Amino acid sequence: MAGFTQLFVPGPTNVPETVRQAMNMPMEDMRAPDYPTFTRALFADLQKVFRNETGRAFIFPSSGTGAWESAIINTLNPGDRVLMSRFGQFSHLWVDMAERFGLDVDVVDVEWGTGVPVEIYAEKLAADKEHRIKAVFVTHNETATGVTSDVAGVRAALDAAKHPALLFVDGVSSVGSIDFRQEEWRVDCAVSGSQKGFMLPPGLGFLSVSQRALDVAKDATKNARFYRCYFSFEDMIRANDTGYFPYTPAVQLLRGLRAALDLIAEEGLDNIFERHNRLAEGVRKAVAAWGLDLCAKEPKWHSDTVSAVLAPEGIDSNLIVKRAYEQYQTSLGVGLSKVAGRVFRIGHLGWVNEVMMCGALSATEMALRDCGVKVAPGSGVGAALEHYRLAADQAAIAKAA
Repeated sequence: MAGFTQLFVPGPTNVPETVRQAMNMPMEDMRAPDYPTFTRALFADLQKVFRNETGRAFIFPSSGTGAWESAIINTLNPGDRVLMSRFGQFSHLWVDMAERFGLDVDVVDVEWGTGVPVEIYAEKLAADKEHRIKAVFVTHNETATGVTSDVAGVRAALDAAKHPALLFVDGVSSVGSIDFRQEEWRVDCAVSGSQKGFMLPPGLGFLSVSQRALDVAKDATKNARFYRCYFSFEDMIRANDTGYFPYTPAVQLLRGLRAALDLIAEEGLDNIFERHNRLAEGVRKAVAAWGLDLCAKEPKWHSDTVSAVLAPEGIDSNLIVKRAYEQYQTSLGVGLSKVAGRVFRIGHLGWVNEVMMCGALSATEMALRDCGVKVAPGSGVGAALEHYRLAADQAAIAKAA
């Protein structure tokens, strides 16, 4: 078929042409004497995206799952008690990893379509007078259900209880797209990956670590009961301090990361967050115009990077995704686990703009109608484009003022 297949899954996301070209290069020597000039600036600029001012960032040749693993094995030991919540496929997988590592997991199961239960966390932390809980885990953006949780609220709960537990955040589909403030919220380990807001292919796992977590890791190393090798803080620090890596890095992805970080700096994080909110709001207006509902139960849970849309009763959401791909060359996300067949997902993160989102909504609207969903032609697209048009006017007025 003519034209491009459009990508609107919540990751991997679209790769800007400048980033793709930066990776299209001859292979280079990652032990060259001038390589540290490149890598040291890369680490420093990656930290800025997390808004981590006093810690350091690690870059692993892995997915975000590798960064999850690194955070756990470097700061905790088997049997340590941790507080987690489960409300979607990716928060579930994080719980599963913690259990496999032999952590004592206090997991709070909440309804899919809601997020981290800050009030329950606060109660559990206040009741933990002996400070048995060593870490609190937060999935900032649950990609399976299109739900964003309140990291600042969890930090406030820790502070109110005067609790010393570490704060871990999965920011795979939020960092670089949704407001995230590691230093201000005193997040100890923040995880992300290359294929979302960083606008790269999959293959790099990012772990931004506070100075406190680095100190804890040093103490944990003395009495470590986890074996550490590939994801060891100690090995990474030793090599990174010289500008190199303890093993062969993904050199072309690192060149792409340089180009992506330059794009992020050029646009500015606050502008990026505003753009994602504006684009997401247009999608939400389209969904409402179709007469459909989001999986997210309340506006406070709405994600600015992915909208999980509930298919009408009796309609298999997988058929909507299949139709959009086969007939209209547009990739939407399928429902996962508990919401498989019940939701389809529209990704609106990374290198996207209003016109691109209108294209995604057009394909979605046609697929919905083809699958028997009673939506008025042009209803969703019209609602979105009117929102985008007015938002652009408001932005121009604000800039002029």
